[in-house]
Amino acid sequence: MTAAGIARLAGVGRAAVSNWRRRHSDFPKPVGGTETSPSFALGEVEAWLRDQGKLAEVPPRERVWQQIAGHPAGPLVALAHAGCVLLLLRDRPAARPTLAATPDERLAEVLPGPLDEVLTARLGAQRAVRTPTARDLAPAVPLLRGVTELAQAAAGGLGGPGPVFEFLLGRQLDANPRQFTLTPPGPAALMVALAGRAATVLDPACGTGALLRAAATAQAAQAVPGAKAPEAAPAFYGQDADADLAALTALRLALTEPTPAPTPASESPDGPAAPEVRVLPGDTLRADAFPSLAADAVVCHPPFNERNWGHDELAYDARWEYGFPARTESELAWVQHALARLRPGGTAVLLMPPAATSRRSGRRIRADLLRRGALRAIVALPPGAAPPYGIPLHLWVLRRPVAGARPPAELLLVDTAGASGAAAQTGAANPATGPGASTGTGGGGGGRDRLDWPAVESAVLAAWRAFDADGTLAETPGESRSLPVVDLLDQDVDLTPARHLPPPAAAEGAAQLDQIRARLTQTLLRTRELTPPPAADTALAPGAAAPGPGPVTTVGELARAGALVLRAGGSGTVRAGAAPVAVLTDTDVLAALPPSGVLSEAAPGESAEEPALLAAGDVVVPVLGGGAVARVVDAASAGAALGRNVHLLRPDPAALDPWFLAGFLRATANSRQASSYASTATRLDVRRLQLPRLPLAQQRRYGARFKALAEFEEALRLAGRLGEQLMQGLYDGLADGTVAP
Repeated sequence: MTAAGIARLAGVGRAAVSNWRRRHSDFPKPVGGTETSPSFALGEVEAWLRDQGKLAEVPPRERVWQQIAGHPAGPLVALAHAGCVLLLLRDRPAARPTLAATPDERLAEVLPGPLDEVLTARLGAQRAVRTPTARDLAPAVPLLRGVTELAQAAAGGLGGPGPVFEFLLGRQLDANPRQFTLTPPGPAALMVALAGRAATVLDPACGTGALLRAAATAQAAQAVPGAKAPEAAPAFYGQDADADLAALTALRLALTEPTPAPTPASESPDGPAAPEVRVLPGDTLRADAFPSLAADAVVCHPPFNERNWGHDELAYDARWEYGFPARTESELAWVQHALARLRPGGTAVLLMPPAATSRRSGRRIRADLLRRGALRAIVALPPGAAPPYGIPLHLWVLRRPVAGARPPAELLLVDTAGASGAAAQTGAANPATGPGASTGTGGGGGGRDRLDWPAVESAVLAAWRAFDADGTLAETPGESRSLPVVDLLDQDVDLTPARHLPPPAAAEGAAQLDQIRARLTQTLLRTRELTPPPAADTALAPGAAAPGPGPVTTVGELARAGALVLRAGGSGTVRAGAAPVAVLTDTDVLAALPPSGVLSEAAPGESAEEPALLAAGDVVVPVLGGGAVARVVDAASAGAALGRNVHLLRPDPAALDPWFLAGFLRATANSRQASSYASTATRLDVRRLQLPRLPLAQQRRYGARFKALAEFEEALRLAGRLGEQLMQGLYDGLADGTVAP
């Protein structure tokens, strides 16, 4: 287990675990991992925590997770074994007493038969999930016992088998985010909504199953209680080159869906039929597992910029109906595969890189997609919607043409950057990534933190549904419009939405510009009032000796003496479903902005981890960036959580003035002597920052001067922002004719 796992086990932050390792010589030694991310033996850690009185009982969910993380065959195999047992418990509840009564030494021998029966019944004889043998299950008997306990409604607060598997899989994905290409819940739900109601859904690059699970969840939400079941059960098909991920997707879908009816559908025509789940491993482009499938919908987040996708082997493949993709156009190969696996009139939605709409190597295929009416809409998502988070990914909505039907005359283009910009000004948080995936505590301050996903989703669905119903859409400047296909068939066939959408009215018109100008004038007048007096007025008299530096102390010494409390940010969660908690990120501190992040939710069944909350008078210091920055928290920011890479200093009012503290921490020489340098970054050691030892009365005199400087600095910042806004508004207004020259 890692240091993060120890923190979770003991209910503390990761900083506490680091302190234990540093201060206690008997703390367990690492047994694996790396120097920067060591691993520890679960048994040794439990024993040490109990001896120290820091752990009374290991929560069942933590024990199960650590057993998965330490499985000799790897966590993905352990998750698959756990999922098989959970599926058995879910589909055959009568097996629980038998399993509970079976001794450990025989459990691994007894399970393979029942597991094979339930896997075959739910996933078919040909499937991604291999039936584990007794030899496979022997090392996992304690794990299987643990997941059986968790599956009970009263154990761990996780409910039944489905939520237990989601919790364990989510923990694995959160612990190793760089190993997987994830589709966040918000974009996944939007893609499924754009695809519309579908009885048969395919994801040819299913990964961890986020899109197919979103489709299954949407179908379950659309079911009308008491209504007669449809003639054909819904079916979900998936394929992935990674056999382990394909197996996890299959189990995830089987455990997400409603429990199969206890009687056959022929005997209970009104009973719900279990959806069909068919997920297979394999390279989709080279070895398609479903060559004859005609799905109602295809949803896909394909791999980007893949050169080895089969260009040389697949030159004469029948799927290249719209042209043979270049070696550098793997995404267009996935587009054509999706169209080839649709029924006529079926809809495909793919998450694509923005370069796919404009690269010259793909212009012929894009042109043919337009001419034949297969490409229906392109939606530009704002940066931060899905990984890679730094670029605005696109959604392509495609529809397989119906033979004999006239191709549509227009293409819908939507750009949602406006929703992102509005959210950035208001500091709105981003729920697109879902619980447990927010970057609020990360302090990045980027698009992910401030993306107003509900506004993005609402704008996209409103534009698509209106266009899909009428075949055309009235123009909304800067947001959406439909364009005649013939106007797009130029030499480049560049379909980037921003290039074809007129900009919104400049600064909402001349009246808005006048208001900005008035605010700027007032701010400049206040800046003049706050301008500090000339340095010569407060300089030393000629011939007077400069005072010596006097005794100094460090932040670390003050913390040990109790004159201030020092805390690092970045930890903390809120209970699932609780009101959101704002987070002050390092970017907010550097730019003097209000809190813009949001605290992530605890995983289902986990208790919330207490964050470091700000109070008025605290001093916050970012530790990355190499600058001299310190900020005193005001009443407006009080109550927010402290973000990652930010330290909080809470001075004792009887010993330290907060403005005196913040002012001296900002000195350039101070930050230079307290900084350490790596190959790519500069990090500030807050404990080494120095300030003079002065009586409280003298501190307050310094503090009053530092506070006046801070007010002057804030007025300058506001004037700069207003000036930039006025300048850009005038440029835009003159260019689009809303402002006369």
